Amino acid sequence: MLRRFWLFFAQAVTVVLAVLFVVATLKPEWLATSGGGWRGVTSSASTGQADGASTTASDTASGASSAASPLSSRLFRMHRADASYADAAQKAMPAVVNVFSTKGLIKPKRDARQNDPRLNDPLYRYLFGKGKARREERPPAANLGSGVIVSTEGYILTNQHVIEGADEIEVALADGRKTSAKLIGTDPDTDLAVLKINLPNLPTITLGNMADKRVGDVVLAIGNPFGVGQTVTMGIISALGRNHLGITPFENFIQTDAAINPGNSGGALVDVQGNLIGINTAIYSRSGGSLGIGFATPVSTAQSVLDSIIKTGTVTRGWIGVEPQDITPEIAASFRLEQTDGAIVAGLLQGAPADQAGVRPGDIIVGVNDHRVTETVGLLNVIAQIPPGTQATLHIIRKNKPMALSVLIGKRPRPNRTQDADGNADE
Repeated sequence: MLRRFWLFFAQAVTVVLAVLFVVATLKPEWLATSGGGWRGVTSSASTGQADGASTTASDTASGASSAASPLSSRLFRMHRADASYADAAQKAMPAVVNVFSTKGLIKPKRDARQNDPRLNDPLYRYLFGKGKARREERPPAANLGSGVIVSTEGYILTNQHVIEGADEIEVALADGRKTSAKLIGTDPDTDLAVLKINLPNLPTITLGNMADKRVGDVVLAIGNPFGVGQTVTMGIISALGRNHLGITPFENFIQTDAAINPGNSGGALVDVQGNLIGINTAIYSRSGGSLGIGFATPVSTAQSVLDSIIKTGTVTRGWIGVEPQDITPEIAASFRLEQTDGAIVAGLLQGAPADQAGVRPGDIIVGVNDHRVTETVGLLNVIAQIPPGTQATLHIIRKNKPMALSVLIGKRPRPNRTQDADGNADE
């Protein structure tokens, strides 16, 4: 008899547990109680006091069924809430402006026949067509980009190609105000430009620090893509120090997969605190739209250019007048070079500082003063930072023998032609 009772009891417990398992899986809200139950375990024992507070807010918004949802679902909601970048966007967006640049009317020359009053007669022009083509004028060409207000004095950072050859520049703020802008200066070597506007109570952006930025950090791109209005896109830092892209002579780009499209040029790349870490400059694209490979000029470079342009109206860099080239395995094999690091001198400008110092084509520059040179980008950057008129020591390899030459650093001339920083780009 006792054996039958225990058998019945074991079967009953098994059935009850099975039913509870099915209900907990399919209808967990049936198990919710005012005294705790599933809700109490989730909010206090499993997730702590902070999760409990979040649960209360969620209950108010979505009802008892949401409050009794499984732990995994509630943690997912918490993650989504924590992943919002609204604060960073709201902090940076007011300082990002739309930049409209316009090239004026192109009025062709007219000959004396165009003063003929008969040309005002539409029928005469239709029958004879004289002067018709010559009287036509090309409408002004407009360009659209973005910019970032970096000081309360009204200084704006943008890309040089956004305002390339513009006769008029207009800036539209996020708060609806519009005003004309004055071009303070440009730096084609980094595709940056500085504008200035005169308006009161200007919002400004906080400049970030590139020293603590790593690949994988979340970033936001803010601008006016395709002229649709101010837009924020999210991505990560895909790479740091990108160069050899052929965009500008001095390349040290931040690569990001945040969507950057035509109209984003000159806009802000910010971190999750809303601090400026880069000026969106170019994208790799086959169609003109974003493929997830965008490039921004680091804030460290932008700040240096900004300070120099504000003080002097231009950017002064050191220069020695060489055409450097990276040493590839093919070049090393062709010239039987033992040296694989450094920048080989492919050409010299006659009369330039390097020529006067005795540098020859084929020399390999491996150092400048105390700085080691491993590639052409490093050589350009080191030389550019040395003030013109300063004596420097070039460490070279000539016919596999080390040498040291003293060179008087000159002033880097401005490019003879303007450069469009986008190539495969967004403007």
